[in-house]
Order: sequence, then C-alpha cells, then structure tokens
Amino acid sequence: MKNNLFKIVAIAGLIASLAGCHSAAEENAKKESPEAAAPAMETFVPTKQKLTNKMQIPGEITGFQQVEIYAKVSSYVKSLNVDIGSKVHAGQLLAVLEAPELSSQLSAAKSRLKSQEAVYMATKSTYDRLFETSKVEGTVARLDLEVAESKKNADFAQYQAAKSAYAEVQNLLNYLEIRAPFDGVIATRNVNQGAYVGPAGRGSEMPIMTIQQQRKLRLAVAVPEQYSGFLAENQPLQFTVKSLPGQTFSGKIARKSGALDSRLRAERVEIDIINTDNKLLPGMVAEVELPLTSQDSTFVVPKSAVFTSGEGSFVIAVVAGKTQRLPVQKGRSINGQTEIFGDLKEGVTLVSKADEEIIDGTSVN
Repeated sequence: MKNNLFKIVAIAGLIASLAGCHSAAEENAKKESPEAAAPAMETFVPTKQKLTNKMQIPGEITGFQQVEIYAKVSSYVKSLNVDIGSKVHAGQLLAVLEAPELSSQLSAAKSRLKSQEAVYMATKSTYDRLFETSKVEGTVARLDLEVAESKKNADFAQYQAAKSAYAEVQNLLNYLEIRAPFDGVIATRNVNQGAYVGPAGRGSEMPIMTIQQQRKLRLAVAVPEQYSGFLAENQPLQFTVKSLPGQTFSGKIARKSGALDSRLRAERVEIDIINTDNKLLPGMVAEVELPLTSQDSTFVVPKSAVFTSGEGSFVIAVVAGKTQRLPVQKGRSINGQTEIFGDLKEGVTLVSKADEEIIDGTSVN
C-alpha cells in the first residue's frame, strides 16, 4: 500500500515538473518573438478630398449708388420738387435754390467783360493800323510798333481774365438748380422751402437730401482672415433677412477688397443684388451663408490621428513596420475630421489614434 502511494506521488511530481517546463518554454518563445511583443495599433491610409463646411456671417445691404446732396453756394431753398420716397431719374430737377448776390456778381462780371473787350478791340485796332503803316519803310518807328503790340497783348490777357471770371459766376448759377445724378429713390430730405443752405456754416450740417439706387443693391460682408481664401469672384451666395422670414435671396460676389481691415482683420467682400421687386431695402442686415469649400484637395484625417505637443503638431506614420512622427499643420476641423498639410505622400499609412507616448521606431503589429 505504501509503495503504491509513493508511486502516485512520484508520477504527480513528474507531471507538474513537465508542465512547468512547458510553460517556461512558451513564455520564452513569446519574449523572443518580435511579432508577439509589438503592440497592436489601428492604422489607415488617408485620401485627399475637399472639406466642405458652411457658416453664417452678417452683412449690410446698401444702395448700389448712394449720394448725399449739399449746396455748392450759400443760398436759400426756393422750391422742392421731390419728397421722401420719390422715384427720380437722372437729370431730373430736384430743387431750386436762390442767391440774389450771385445775380449781382454776374452783372458786374458781365460789365467788366464788356469793358475789357472794348479796351482790347481798341488797342488791337491801333496795332493793326501801325502794322499796316510800318510796311512802308520809314513811316513808323520799330519801337512804337513793339509798344503797341505789347499793349495789345496785355489788354488781350485782361480780356481773357474777365471772360473766365464771368464764366465762373455763370457756372455758380448753374449750381442753384439741383438735379438727380442717377436713377434712384429719395431716401431722406432734411430741408424745407426757405431754409438756408451752403457749403459752410450753419446750413451745411446736414445734406439737402439723399438719393439711393435701389433697383440694384450691394451687400457688404467682412469675411474673417481664415475664411477669405475660400471665396472667389462670381461665386453665388445665398442670404436671408429677418424682416422677410422664410425667404432666401441670392447674389454673386462682384468685388473683393484684396486687403484686410487693420481693425477687424477681415476682407471686405461685396455681393451685387438685383432688386427688381423692391423687397430688399438699403440698411437691412442680412445673414449670408458662406460655403467654405477648399479650393484644392488635401489630406483629411480623423482628429484622433493628430496630436499636438510643445514641438508642434504631428501624425504617426508606419514605415517598414515601425512608427515615425511626421510634422504637419492643422487646417479646419469639421465633424471629427481635420485637414492636415505637410510632407505627406500618397499611400502613406497612419496610426488612427496618435499619442505623444508613441516614440519613433516602435514596432507595430
């Protein structure tokens, strides 16, 4: 009985010893196998695409042309032919001003002109007679002929000056009739009949009236610096206004300033709007929808594939089974996707979940 028990214990010990040796051999094999030691990482191959996004930005609607009309000369309003809301045409008489002193100045200028004309005609006649006489040798001294010619030229200059002064006063009289510079609508009127107006002084604080062209409008938008590169001329845009809910309007980018405002760090973009139905009014605030589509295709990766450290932003590429950090610049991030720019080649394999702790040369399974 004792011998049987001894044999059983010996067999059990032998089995345990063999099992321990087998486990140690498997553990050593795992340590020696590089494939088993390498961590498992999820990878992907990025593709180039155009990242598309939209944003709302406010803008102001103004008349395509707008002008404030002031008086050129000190005068009084004699008559007003239009009022707020009046539709006017180019060249239409809007108001007539009255300046009695200009009429006196015109009369005085006309008298001086006639006087200088008479003086010039007299000296010219004298010179002409002397010139004809001088053709007979010895009849007229050469000095007398030169003096007569100088007198004629001086009087002619005075005559031209008087003519210019008369034309100047006459032109000022033309400013007493105010006409529309273009087709439009009278937006404001700040004076009444009999009011004093002028280029300076009390009557010059406010314009006589304001004219706006409303059949065609312009929508001005200040686009932030980081988005200005996504817009191009003739690009169609849509916008809405609060006063007309549920309605969407459209226009095309007609002009870009090509420079950034020093205060806002934004580029002024203008959109031309054809307003044939007159639904839109100058002064409205519009919400413009900007489609931010990249002009060129670029690599787009998940946000988790990019990490940022004190040295910059990086992605982790897998080259020959080992990790390698590649420096990149991040662009826009939309819906979990991020644009990256850098020295990346087509077909490169990247780690989906990049981490600063993954060092270069790490084996990847």
